[in-house]
Amino acid sequence: MNTQDHPLPSDYTQWLSQIKQQVSHARQRAVLAVNTELVCLYWQIGQEILQRQAQQGWGSKVIDRLGRDLREAFPDMKGFSLRNLKYMRAFAETWTDFEFVQQAVARLPWGHNVLIINKLKSVDERLFYVQKALSENWSRTTLEVQVKNKLYARQGKAVTNFNKRLPDTYANLAQETLKDPYLFDFLGLGEDAQERDIEDALVRHVTRFLLELGSGFAYIGRQYRLEVNGDEFFIDLLFYHTRLKSYVVVELKATAFKPEHAGQLNFYLAAVDAQIKADDDNPTIGLLLCRTQNRLVAEYALSGIDKPIGVAEYALVRNLPEDLQSSLPTVGQLEAELGDFRNGE
Repeated sequence: MNTQDHPLPSDYTQWLSQIKQQVSHARQRAVLAVNTELVCLYWQIGQEILQRQAQQGWGSKVIDRLGRDLREAFPDMKGFSLRNLKYMRAFAETWTDFEFVQQAVARLPWGHNVLIINKLKSVDERLFYVQKALSENWSRTTLEVQVKNKLYARQGKAVTNFNKRLPDTYANLAQETLKDPYLFDFLGLGEDAQERDIEDALVRHVTRFLLELGSGFAYIGRQYRLEVNGDEFFIDLLFYHTRLKSYVVVELKATAFKPEHAGQLNFYLAAVDAQIKADDDNPTIGLLLCRTQNRLVAEYALSGIDKPIGVAEYALVRNLPEDLQSSLPTVGQLEAELGDFRNGE
């Protein structure tokens, strides 16, 4: 008997899609449950190692023996190397509250947790990245990039007038959405790049650009055209933020911040609010990205602006660490080396 004898119900395709979705969600929950149990197990092992070391003065030889015995007892399980057992101990030493581990930290894969305890030292920083990784569903690679780019030190640091132009709860969320500075070193541009060059490169690398902007940003377009009573104006970059439920106008300046930049952006925000924003959208937000800024000048400029605007710097080239800078040859040294090379010929 085939389906031609018994035609499928008209809603079969939709029903099949729902079943597939249920199966997919169940599999995801199963994976999460296994991960949570594994991370909790690692915490318990780490806690016992800590306790026995404190009570009995265990050294690394005992931990090494423990690892060998566990690998022999559970040959199908990975994770019982000496190195990983030491990570378990550090993990339990970092997070002393098992209830917090169960509710938050254990929801992250073990690789995320190892990176956080290995790369970060302060409790506040570790908590920040745990919460971010959970709320934004970061992969380990994304977490590593955000740690390397020092997101903790930049998040919410832009100069804004949000506390005066937006409701309190919305202002706080909007403030945390922006950062200062923004890192655009992935564009491969030099410090002398012009505004259009930067804009072109950001659009070409829009995936990396969105990662640097943060979660919630949806790209709408560049050089977005506005018409006001017959006059044309063009917004550099237009986004919509799904969590803020508002449009975000981004203006790029290849120069230092000037007060008149805020006035121009204020006009664009008024036009977007009047022509594009829906009735249930929140007020449009402006982000002015400048090569450099005097924070006090920016604060004064924004205090007299009607619309919610943030001002931040951007960096096209990441500064080298001081120890690396000191190890690199100077231009004079290179010229001397080249001179010696030519004389040797």
